[in-house]
Amino acid sequence: MKSLLWVQSGGCGGCSMSLLCAESPGLLSALAGCGVEILWHPALSEASGAEFHALLRRVLNGEQKLDILCLEGAVVTGPDGTGDFHRLSGSGRPMKDIIADLAAVAEQVIAVGSCAAYGGMTAGGDNPTDAIGLQYDGALRGGLLGGAFRAANGLPVINVAGCPIHPSWLLDTLGMLARGNLRTEDLDPLGRPRHFADLLAHHGCPRNEFYEYKASAEKSTDQGCLMEHLGCLGTQAHADCNVRLWNGEGSCLRGGYACINCTAPEFQEPGHPFTATPKIAGIPVGLPTDMPKAWFVALASLSKAATPERLRRNAVADHIIAPPATPKEKP
Repeated sequence: MKSLLWVQSGGCGGCSMSLLCAESPGLLSALAGCGVEILWHPALSEASGAEFHALLRRVLNGEQKLDILCLEGAVVTGPDGTGDFHRLSGSGRPMKDIIADLAAVAEQVIAVGSCAAYGGMTAGGDNPTDAIGLQYDGALRGGLLGGAFRAANGLPVINVAGCPIHPSWLLDTLGMLARGNLRTEDLDPLGRPRHFADLLAHHGCPRNEFYEYKASAEKSTDQGCLMEHLGCLGTQAHADCNVRLWNGEGSCLRGGYACINCTAPEFQEPGHPFTATPKIAGIPVGLPTDMPKAWFVALASLSKAATPERLRRNAVADHIIAPPATPKEKP
């Protein structure tokens, strides 16, 4: 069995809550199937504070082997680099120092969620707590551990990014680690496991027919594509949300919410409202991944000219008002 220690710093705990939604199988069965044993988790463990501190001492002095360290939430380094904004209760030490010490003895380090990976929502606004990620500060490699950090098994920090994570993104990663099947080439350039980051949220989106014809929604309750007017970044977001559905059937887009690209560094500061699409001369600034601007403009013009009346009407309605045509009965 691989031992796992889960600690939290600057975050909301939402990734732990999302992990509890694992199903088919449930979380505990999935961990057992992966061959992972939780040494301690702040929401799942019954151990007292004293018992937790004793465990930390055993891990840090080498009496207890630590295979996997998971951090949830950003690393709080403020004020002025002291980390005093977040000290571990009962220890008097800044959490950032404890995280660094644990990372030095762990076989593998995982950043759980975009806060731990890149700073995330905790680093939003003026970033008053000086929040950073484990190996990134926003989109810049570095973070708490430094860009050159490698865990004992030779891998960099694995960034299971997301706000929150999909339970299976982490459980699949743990399973690969436990079996020794996760290699450096299985991570994308931002340290995200390719098993979920090599797809886009756009793939499998139920609004794809509207996207193809640029039949766009004008308000949040409309059925049309959310890219042109309502800020959707699904064509740029590296995640398989519409292929690997949440709770078996959901995703942000299926719920009517524009994708905000929450698996990316600095997604929390797009420079405009999440539900607005910035444009220049009527053309969205953020174009689909790999799509040259001239091609997008040309294809969008052709698509709009060819939009079926059915899609044009349904795109700005909250339910289907024009069903697909059916073949006429033979006389």
